[in-house]
Amino acid sequence: MDYQDLPLAEFAFPGPIRDQLTAAILSGAKTSTSGLLAEYEKDGEPLPEPGQRSAVADSGGNRIAVIEVTEVRVIRVGDCDLQHALDEGEGFETVADWRRVHEKFWHSQEMRDYLEDPGFTIGDDTMMVAERFKLVTIL
Repeated sequence: MDYQDLPLAEFAFPGPIRDQLTAAILSGAKTSTSGLLAEYEKDGEPLPEPGQRSAVADSGGNRIAVIEVTEVRVIRVGDCDLQHALDEGEGFETVADWRRVHEKFWHSQEMRDYLEDPGFTIGDDTMMVAERFKLVTIL
């Protein structure tokens, strides 16, 4: 399959956070990611499945790499484990570090606007998608 035909994998929103995350993917430091189940439900999109490939988009919408999903778990935010947090490649040393940064992002105005829920907040019981992937190629 031509990489142009692959679905896009967009990490965060375009801008500095996406730039940081895509750099971590390209370096091999980032091999996991966290998304809210609510995002998939809002978009009516199926969850990723192991073996699925996608093209990583940079902030300009350019396809810069191909990744392949290796594992998908739907878990409570409160059940995020240290290995998942470490493998996000953002320098987290504890689950508390991971949680603090993700809460800031998930509680951002941009995320609330995206979800069309001005009061959106997460808690331990909020469901998330913990995805593992491998870098297949840099484009």
